Amino acid sequence: MTDPLVIFTPSGKRGHFPVGTPVLTAARQLGVDLDSVCGGRGICSKCQITPSFGEFSKHGVTVADNALSDWNAVEQRYQDKRGLKSGRRLGCQATIQGDVVIDVPPESQVHKQVIRKAASTRAMTMDPATRLYFVEVAQPDMHTPTGDFERLKRALRDQWQVADLRADVSILSKLQPTLRKGNWQVTVALHQDHTGTAPRLIEIWPGLHENGLYGLAIDLGSTTIAAHLCDLQTGDVIGSSGVMNPQIRFGEDLMSRVSYVMMNPGGDVEMTTAVRGALNDLAVDLTNEAQIDPSLLVEATFVCNPVMHHLLLGIDPVELGQAPFALATSDSMSMPAAQLDLTAMNDRAQVYVLPCIAGHVGADAAAVALSEEPNKSKDLALIVDVGTNAEILLGNTERVLACSSPTGPAFEGAQISSGQRAAPGAIERIEIDPTTKEPRFRIIGVDMWSDDPDFEQAAAATGITGICGSGIIEAVAEMRMAGLLDASGLIGSAEQTGTPRCIPQGRTHAYTIWDGTADGGPLITVTQGDIRAIQLAKSALYAGARLLMDEMGVDKVDRVVLAGAFGAHISPKHAMVLGMIPDVPLDRVQSAGNAAGTGARIALCNITARAEIEQTVHQITKIETAIEPRFQEHFVAANAIPHATDPFPELAKVAALPNPSFNSKGEGDGSGRRRRRRG
Repeated sequence: MTDPLVIFTPSGKRGHFPVGTPVLTAARQLGVDLDSVCGGRGICSKCQITPSFGEFSKHGVTVADNALSDWNAVEQRYQDKRGLKSGRRLGCQATIQGDVVIDVPPESQVHKQVIRKAASTRAMTMDPATRLYFVEVAQPDMHTPTGDFERLKRALRDQWQVADLRADVSILSKLQPTLRKGNWQVTVALHQDHTGTAPRLIEIWPGLHENGLYGLAIDLGSTTIAAHLCDLQTGDVIGSSGVMNPQIRFGEDLMSRVSYVMMNPGGDVEMTTAVRGALNDLAVDLTNEAQIDPSLLVEATFVCNPVMHHLLLGIDPVELGQAPFALATSDSMSMPAAQLDLTAMNDRAQVYVLPCIAGHVGADAAAVALSEEPNKSKDLALIVDVGTNAEILLGNTERVLACSSPTGPAFEGAQISSGQRAAPGAIERIEIDPTTKEPRFRIIGVDMWSDDPDFEQAAAATGITGICGSGIIEAVAEMRMAGLLDASGLIGSAEQTGTPRCIPQGRTHAYTIWDGTADGGPLITVTQGDIRAIQLAKSALYAGARLLMDEMGVDKVDRVVLAGAFGAHISPKHAMVLGMIPDVPLDRVQSAGNAAGTGARIALCNITARAEIEQTVHQITKIETAIEPRFQEHFVAANAIPHATDPFPELAKVAALPNPSFNSKGEGDGSGRRRRRRG
């Protein structure tokens, strides 16, 4: 009988373990980043984990309610003393009883993940929905009996030309004591959006309020959630932070999550609860770090793909899992934050969700369009925002097309044998000498290459732990340029490539980047399976772009814009060697940073921009990759590195690609043979 299968998220690492094995033990044996300082005695609580139950078609497992051992006395003692979040267990106490999917939350990880969605520098034209107004209110007069709220409304009309003010009962209860404390001088925060609705009273302070007003611009991605805390008076970004989307434990990609909902009644509610909890935690972290009273957080804007959009709003996403991929609504939405259970903000805070374009092209693509404005570009621009799901825009002043392409999580370091999320110790840059085949690399947290004499000492604090998304992309491209990989994506043997770093792995081979096993560290390799995962991801990306080019009737584009964490950390050269993007001069490839997050900030700071993007999305033509026969044709051709048929003349100017040919029997044609090095 096969031992139970244990799958850890977000790392994606998995293995079989005997019944009774503690979760902490399984994590350590797999190299999963799960903290513990008390030796497994249930004292430190740093090994908290969250098991998930139900049917996981993506992983091919069904997790029963008894997949872990029963809650024990040690866990109850900790629960009574300090408390555990709902659904959490202690990894040192819970033992494996059956197949199980286990999420390791950020606070339980030794190496804290780096969410690479920093705010891009951008000058904002300020026209926010929520503004501050200082007013002097007439005192009550027995001869002219009116309510305090009515006199506040009159003062705002006379002094600021603000009419038809509305207020909830919750703020009316604060009105009278605040007016009297301020000696009839108060500052109010009023919310009035671009739709012409009546202004609403959000908050009131005695006297002149000088502590500011703030909002959150949130990029809710499949894998990561990034939030920017913005000053609503200046547009300045006060702080940025990010967390892994806790929904990862239900499935790494969107269709896996939709499948989880289909297979597990109530699964959508589970995921909605999980993501809203993460958003509240993120808001708390940002306001604490900035030392801002949460009541000053009065607004939030959201950008997200359609599945995340529905799960945020509490809408079942099942219809998005099958043709014709119908959205419950594609229009923008405005609502009180309380409707989304966002309790870490002002009680009367307001939320604006940008419009979706159609089908699987969501509000994140709309935000990229708002930020990068392809509809105002004179030249033909291809804008690629890569995450677990790629959003692609192609257009100019004449026409804009959009599509979504399922790249999967490989670019994020998931589904990679030595892969991990971006965290200190992860390999993020790599170069391979084409003659010696020797690698050198950089890790997150250390600003020097591995061949620097001081590298070992500098890396001692974190160790060399794995390889993240930018690292695996560069590794595959470098292997291709060094002749370790043929055009089909096959890794050669040591004899074929001339380096003992190519080691046998079953019927295929793997390339060794780092061997730390002598000191108890990991063996970090790029395996044939890793190459295939990257090929599938990049083929989906390229096929989506090529499909838009077909629709536009062009064979080339004028420039490429790389958006998101991908764009900021991958060199254009490596992206083109892989064939992730069409062939253009490298100086015509630019990074836009977190364009979706920038679009969210623009919408937060400017209500005119909200009206503009609501109009723009109706002018964008959406192409559905899932039902286009040509998508599959482009996908197959794009499996080759860089491509089976499309020419790459600009790439040839900057990178020489050897043409070895390896076959599955480990026999080469001699073209990849090099003198074998010792050591």
